Amino acid sequence: MNLAEIGIGALILLSGFLSMAAGIGALRFPDVLTRLHAATKPQVLGLAVVLLAIVLRVPSWGVVTTVVLIMTFQLLTQPMTAHMLGRAAYRTDALRRDLLIEDDLGRDIAEHEHDEDDDEGGVEGGVARSDGRADADR
Repeated sequence: MNLAEIGIGALILLSGFLSMAAGIGALRFPDVLTRLHAATKPQVLGLAVVLLAIVLRVPSWGVVTTVVLIMTFQLLTQPMTAHMLGRAAYRTDALRRDLLIEDDLGRDIAEHEHDEDDDEGGVEGGVARSDGRADADR
């Protein structure tokens, strides 16, 4: 057993620990946002560490390009998935709003609903345009 194999084993153990921490956090944390944080951050780092171990074990161009693709797609999809799950939790009232420091999404939704109410007010038989006038030809 050489030093490289010991390092690879340590990276795999670290990856396992991070994945375990993600699972425990997803089960134990009290609300949706902290569970999302626990499920995404250590999981992505754990995947990066195990992919690094794979590259160190089999250093070929095919493996490196595959690892880069896997990590790229993971980094592109994981934040979007967490964002959409958070929005869905917010809209279904599964979120503890008393824990929010600032409610940006609530403010944006209220502004959007207010703008829709203003647009519907003076338009009869036409379609409201962005400049506030009615367009009866559409």
